[in-house]
Amino acid sequence: METIDLLETVEEETGPDPQWSVLWLHGLGADGHDFAPLVPELVRPGWPALRFVFPHAPVQPVTINNGMRMRAWYDIRDFDLANRADAAGVEASIVQVGALLDREHARGVPAARTFLAGFSQGGAIALAAGLRRTSPLAGVIALSTYLPLGARSFDQLGDAAARQPVFMAHGSADPVVPFAAGERSAALLREHGIAVDWHGYPMAHQVCAEEIRDLGDWMGARFDAAG
Repeated sequence: METIDLLETVEEETGPDPQWSVLWLHGLGADGHDFAPLVPELVRPGWPALRFVFPHAPVQPVTINNGMRMRAWYDIRDFDLANRADAAGVEASIVQVGALLDREHARGVPAARTFLAGFSQGGAIALAAGLRRTSPLAGVIALSTYLPLGARSFDQLGDAAARQPVFMAHGSADPVVPFAAGERSAALLREHGIAVDWHGYPMAHQVCAEEIRDLGDWMGARFDAAG
């Protein structure tokens, strides 16, 4: 069996001996530190102890940025969403994310108590990787993003992946990933029987306080359901 070199990560635990994990993927050109400041804004009193894991994407050239090397989950070849994602890069990142999820399981946190989250390009990988799961995650969180492989994302969809709840949120004035692209992706997920909690906000390509509040409500409901 091929050994995968794990990506470097930034980690933060909200309490001792965490029994839940959140694997959070950053956007293009950022790194694992980007969303770490979000933890105190999101986490609520009474929640179980969580381990947040923020990996750094590999550094690679990005075509639309004149081949400049930066942290990216896949190459972006075109501004047109239909041709934007490098499929081989998406597949490689799915494998990397799977290895990190396996590590959480090895550290005592099973898939059923692990959330996979991402923003923008990281959110695209969160969706793509979530659809490959053979053991369902606690949920998938996809912010300001879209399905990078379109309808092909469902080619390997199994019953376990279809049982995962999904939280999607998008800015109505997003100039990077159009709002309509997020809506179409949510509709595709629903067509395949996946429960999607969709939220739109009057913002650009960013995260807002109302969105974090709604995400907190959604995550809290998952904790309550788990008992």
